Order: sequence, then structure tokens, then C-alpha cells
Amino acid sequence: MPKTTTRIGIVYLVVLLGAGVLYGISCAPGALWQDSGLIQLRVWHNDIEGFLGLAIAHPLFYLVAIAAKYIPLGSFAHRVNLVSAFAGAVAVANLYLLVRLWAGKEFPALVAALTLALSHTFWQHASIAETYTLWTALFLGELVVLLQYGRTGRTRYLCALGLVNGLAVSVHMLAVLPLVCYAVFMGALLMRRRVRPRDVAIMALLWILGALPYEYLIVRQMIHSGQILATLASAAFGDRWQADVLNTALSWTLVRENLLLIVLNFPTPNALLFVAGGAALCKMRPVPAFRSILAALLVLFFVFAFRYTVSDRYAFFIPFYAVTSAIIGLGAHRIQERVPRRATAMLIVAFALLPPAVYAAAPGAARRMGLDIGTRADIAYRDDYVYFLRPWKTSDDGAECFARDALGAAGPDAVIYADTTTVAPLLLVHEIEGRRADVQVVTGIIRSRGAPPYDAELFEQLLARRPVYVTSDRPGYAPPFALGKYDLRRAGPLWQVVAPPKLD
Repeated sequence: MPKTTTRIGIVYLVVLLGAGVLYGISCAPGALWQDSGLIQLRVWHNDIEGFLGLAIAHPLFYLVAIAAKYIPLGSFAHRVNLVSAFAGAVAVANLYLLVRLWAGKEFPALVAALTLALSHTFWQHASIAETYTLWTALFLGELVVLLQYGRTGRTRYLCALGLVNGLAVSVHMLAVLPLVCYAVFMGALLMRRRVRPRDVAIMALLWILGALPYEYLIVRQMIHSGQILATLASAAFGDRWQADVLNTALSWTLVRENLLLIVLNFPTPNALLFVAGGAALCKMRPVPAFRSILAALLVLFFVFAFRYTVSDRYAFFIPFYAVTSAIIGLGAHRIQERVPRRATAMLIVAFALLPPAVYAAAPGAARRMGLDIGTRADIAYRDDYVYFLRPWKTSDDGAECFARDALGAAGPDAVIYADTTTVAPLLLVHEIEGRRADVQVVTGIIRSRGAPPYDAELFEQLLARRPVYVTSDRPGYAPPFALGKYDLRRAGPLWQVVAPPKLD
């Protein structure tokens, strides 16, 4: 047993190192677009609460990223991106450990780890500043200790489960879905007298300890606002996503897009191993509770992501992809038992390594087909086909180039009304590099220090005194009060807002 444990530990470290090298190379080198850029901006300001509601706070991720911010290696933005890369490597290693302990074999564990590591959405989020890889690392850690409890019956693993899930809640509210399953499981154990009430109390206390960063934000907002129900709604849904979280309607467009996303993440014949793994899962005798919880989580995560309607819902499939990768590993184990030939194993490994070639070819193929991938395609220094269809971001400095060019193109004492895609790199370059202190950046959610508010009446007054620019001329991105009434003239990567001449 000690030799087996040592071997597992060594292979775990090898997987961790391999995934770390992959994600370290593919990691974006600097400032980023959209939500990832806003994450970098919050880290720059040591902001663990944010400005879009408590459900979007993710405080534990920011505490880790803020600590990494002070490591004097490389650029600030790159260090923040590397937090996601390292967390992604831990998640891949944890998946290896889960399947290795479960199946008892190296091969299926390595297939599962490789499948998750090279899945499109997970790889993409391990290359940019995002919260999902850290959450996935903790979630897979939960499954490891849950499996160990099922195998040994030792309550210390349940205590660890409470602590790790509490930490996961402090990273992302996705952790509430597994928490529901664990609560049902604990209720069943209590009814069968498999655990004592004292054990459940200790588990709950450890959960509270793990979730402390998030609980702190909730209590602080309750005290400051005096509104308990509104604070709880913010903690559950954020400021504007309650309808999306609770959505039950499906359209054919949503169904088609979601199915294409799943295919993009498993563009290999190994996806068929999911069927074999699912059959094996149903027949497995050992640790039946673990098997049932894993199946429940697979369904819950799939349903949650599939009917979610936010624009970046593709990221919410990551938990489903993680569980699917584990089952694919189990399927590889079943196939190898049925067909114990070296050629079979080599073919499975070859198929597992296929996705990078698919991702490399995808932008060109999508462009030739004129495929609409649902992006805006009007931002300088960004090829949307490449940006969204290739998960690696090696040497991608498009956001920083855009920001420097835009700040350079603005006139003296200008005001730039940015959209949510471009505001973060503009503010990061403006503040970190100290470029164009005379320019102010404004958007509906955040603005540079001393900048005017995002207001239609003030916009007209500013236009009479200062140069005013927008980062897009498209509805939904340009301020609504800047469209129709004014002329927009191209100025580098910006559009300058020009009032039409007055008629005498």
C-alpha cells in the first residue's frame, strides 16, 4: 500500500507539472477583454466585493489573486492570469487522483485528466484570468474526499468535504449545487445512524469556516444597507441575473448552440467512451453513494448550464465537462478490460490528443464557412474567430494594443465612453502604465477616477467642452444616447462623437 500511495503521489505531481507547463505557455501575457479584464482591474484595486452584486464577488479567488499580485515576477496582469493557469493544473491533477482512486488504474485516470485538460472551455479559462479553474480544483477535491469516505467510512473525510465545499462557495456560487447533494446524503446517513449529529455539526462548522470570505461580504452588506432580503438576493443572483438563473424556457437556437459547445469541447471519438463509462457507472458495486452523487451532479450541472441564458453560459458547462471527463476515463477503463491490447490503449491516447489540432483548424474553417459564432467582430486587434475558437492565448496582446492605440488617438482632455468589452484594458493601461492622465474613461459599471458619470444629459454638456469618443458604433455597445442624435467619425480604434451643425 505505501508503494502504491507513493506512486500515485509521484504521478499526481507529474500531471500537475505537465498541466502547469501547458497552461503556463498558453496563458495570456497581459491585459484582457471583458470579464477577465474586469477581474484584473479588481485585483489591481484590491477589490474583493466588486460592483455587480455579491454572487459575482468570488472573494476567495480575489484573495488568492491579490496575494499573487505582490510576487515580483513579470507583469501584474500576467501574474493574475497565471493564478487561473495554476488552478487549472491543480484541477487536472485532482481529476487524475479521483479516477485513479476510483478505478484503481493509471490509464483511465490519465485519459480523464487529458480529456479535461484539452477540453476547449476549460483550457481557455486556464489561459485567462477567471474564477472557474480554481472552483473546479476545489470541486474535484470534494469528490476525492467523498470517494474516500465511501471507501473507508472515516468521518474525517466528511469533515474535509464540508471545509472544501465551503471554500468552493467562497470562489463561486456553483458550489451550491453539490452542497444540495451533500446535504441530502448527510440526511440519509443520519437517518441510517451512519454518522452522529456531532459529526454533522463539525462538518457544518468547517463549512462555515471555508465560506467565511463570502459570509463576511454578506453580513457586511446587510449591516451597511439594512436590507436583509435584498442582500440575500444579491448573494444568490447578483444585481441582474435572477431571471437567467431561474429560466425554464428553451429555444431551438439555445439548444443548437449548447450542443455545438459540447461538441467543441469533446471533438474526438473518445466522446463515445462516455457511453461505456455511463454503463460502467450504473453497474459499479463499490461506493454506491458516490456513484449516485456523481450521476446526480452530472444531471444537475448539465440542466443548469443548458437552460441558462447569460451570454457567457458556455463557462457554466465546465462542471459538466469535469464530471464527463471522469466518466470518459471510466469508459476507457471498461474498454481496456474488454479489449486488453496495446493498440487499443494507443488509439484512445491518440484520440485524446486530437483536440488541439481541431482548435488550430477551427478559426480558418469557421471563416471559410461564414459561420456566425455570435460575437461582435468590430474590435481592433482582435480576430474573433481566433480569439474564441482557439483556447490558448500565447502572445495575445490585442487588448493592450487596443488600449494604447485608443488612448493615443484621443484628443486632449478627452472622455472615452467604453463598452464592457473594452473598458477594462483601457483602465488597466491608463492606470498601471500611467498613459494619458488627461483622458477619462466612462462606462455603465465602472469609470476612471474623477470621470463624469454615465449620464445622457451630462453627455451633451461634455460634448460642448471636450472631445468625446465611443469604443463602438453598434447598438448594445455604444451608449444609447450617443446613437442617432450625433455623427460618429472614425478615430483610430475609436469613434469621435460630433454634434451635427446647427441650422440657422
